[in-house]
Amino acid sequence: MKKNLFLILLTFFIGKLSAQDFTMEQVTAYPFPSELTTCSGSDKMAWALNEQGKRNIYVAEGPDFEPRKLTHYDQDEGQEISSLQISADGNWVVYVRGGEHGGGNAHVYVNPTSLPVPPKVEIWKVPFSGGKPILIGEGDQPTLSSDSKKLAFIHGGQAWMANLENEEPAKKLFTSKGSTGSLEWSPDGKRLVFVSSRGDHAFVGVYTDEKTSIKWLAPAFARDRSPRWSPDGEKVVFVRTPGGGGEPDSLLVQQHRPWSIWTADVESGEAEQIWKAPETLEGSVPTTHGGFNLHWAVDRIVFLSYKDGWPHLYSIPEVGGVVTQLTKGDFMLEHITLSKDGKRAVFSANTGSTPEDLDRRHIGMVSLDEADMELLTDGEGIEAYPFFIGESDRIAMFSGDFRQPLLPSVMDIESKEIKVLSLDRLVEDFPLDHFVEPKQVSFEAADGVKVYGQLFEKEGGDSQKPAVVFVHGGPQRQMLLGWSYMDYYSNTYALNQYLANQGFVVLSVNFRMGIGYGHDFHKPEGAGIAGASEYQDVKAAGEYLAQLEQVDSNKIGVYGGSYGGYLTAIALGLDSDLFAVGVDIHGVHNRDGYIKIPDGIEQAPDLEKARQVAWDSSPVAMLDNWTSPVLLIHAGDDRNVNISHSVDLARRLEQRNIPYEYLVIPDDTHHWMVYANMVKVNQATADFLKKHLMK
Repeated sequence: MKKNLFLILLTFFIGKLSAQDFTMEQVTAYPFPSELTTCSGSDKMAWALNEQGKRNIYVAEGPDFEPRKLTHYDQDEGQEISSLQISADGNWVVYVRGGEHGGGNAHVYVNPTSLPVPPKVEIWKVPFSGGKPILIGEGDQPTLSSDSKKLAFIHGGQAWMANLENEEPAKKLFTSKGSTGSLEWSPDGKRLVFVSSRGDHAFVGVYTDEKTSIKWLAPAFARDRSPRWSPDGEKVVFVRTPGGGGEPDSLLVQQHRPWSIWTADVESGEAEQIWKAPETLEGSVPTTHGGFNLHWAVDRIVFLSYKDGWPHLYSIPEVGGVVTQLTKGDFMLEHITLSKDGKRAVFSANTGSTPEDLDRRHIGMVSLDEADMELLTDGEGIEAYPFFIGESDRIAMFSGDFRQPLLPSVMDIESKEIKVLSLDRLVEDFPLDHFVEPKQVSFEAADGVKVYGQLFEKEGGDSQKPAVVFVHGGPQRQMLLGWSYMDYYSNTYALNQYLANQGFVVLSVNFRMGIGYGHDFHKPEGAGIAGASEYQDVKAAGEYLAQLEQVDSNKIGVYGGSYGGYLTAIALGLDSDLFAVGVDIHGVHNRDGYIKIPDGIEQAPDLEKARQVAWDSSPVAMLDNWTSPVLLIHAGDDRNVNISHSVDLARRLEQRNIPYEYLVIPDDTHHWMVYANMVKVNQATADFLKKHLMK
């Protein structure tokens, strides 16, 4: 009887353990929201949702905010939804379907399912109340007028317009030399400001009608950009950066990238500078989310700068004068939006009540004329992309944590209560109850730089476990203590959870060049083509794992995509004794061609040295000691890293008899537009690591 009871208990225990395992299909079946948008001054909101490759638009409206599916694209076709907007009157939802806006040539169609007749990049409109989507035409980057009657967009590098009140064909507004972009309607909807990019310079122009000449605002030998209308429509604020050319300077030493803020009178076209960035590295052009984040709010100009060492929000009177630093501290701002009355801003920031919040995102709010920042969310959650809704008394956003993927949510500002929408879109067997909670860790690289990471480890298992270092791409990214607000990294978070569930100890490393840890970490010396100093952080991550008592130091692997693929290849080329195996997903392998210098007598003083350093920073120059097997993965229509990088590396590996396997996806892109392809890549990655590290 005792034996039978033991067998019953053992069977039950084994059954429980098995129930805790999950498949790649289960862990990647999360819905991913994007393109959150609201209708200013109303309770209407909309977002796109990718559900296993089926991308659709959902809407919700207060006071109940019950999600409602607005479109019905029911195939895994790889056609993204972007530029989602709600008209000011709340009647229309406008969106772009097609293209690939995470890489180059966004306006060019993508055909990841290899259709004989490829799809197009098209603009659509659909009633907010529901109905059949109506095609406006081929194009991209739509912008709606404030009267909800007109839609301007870009097609073929020129500005076009469609009338939302009828279904007449769209027409070209004007023809301008160069490439037209950054369209924005004036507050009264009668004029359009735009940027005309012309190679080494760019102008800001204003279009009125087909009979009136374009007004160029203070044209100069510069690259003008980011135009924004004043609330009364009489002026435009824009950013001025230097034009191309100039005397060549060092290619290996970081240079200040100047920028200034100008306001122009539309009638006269005359402009004046109201602020100039400090001539320091920190004062250079900001390269975090939203760039300059330039806004004209009532009588103040709002912008973002890294000038105190962290990306913070500032404001200045519209006529110039004293600059007010609105936020301050050792944290960064992202996803900045303004209230309808132009008096407050909301944003996401990596700060909170605990040190771990450095690797999270929470929502903050600040007035635009004084430094009264308030943190609206805190704790173990991750919140991003906030927008004011209603009478600016509530905020729409995406929220999640280490278990729940980010989903659209609504928060009451006064009570701080958050209502998560679309929980019903989680598939029934989604394994959120079996995820491990990532642990924030830190360690030092060989040169003393402090590096952060997240450690994934399932309880129990072998006393000596295999381990994997995950290296993100970008490189201007930051992995978090939970689900990411970016689609690519929600996928890698899911893969890291899968690997941990399979018995790996996984360390996701936030190497230098990434965001979230200040300017000096984001813009380090000797990084990238200037020496790949950031690789020290990846090696330090492997060494950190090797010294953990539960890790078998002979079974440490490394994997990463894009810039992470680049660093993975370096890891295998320089430290095959530390990294026993690697998966290099669409990595950069030869950086010699990244230094682009025009032909001529006048050259940078350190050109030859810079080219040599770039070559020495390339994985293809590090093959002599590469012994570890590698899996190379690349897509045929990759617009971020050309597949030629992997074609060339594969040939070099063959010539040296270095073991490698490969997976090629012919017509997909850098971001695995087809869900089935994403699952295939993830499974191949996990299987390769398991084959070599779980023998």
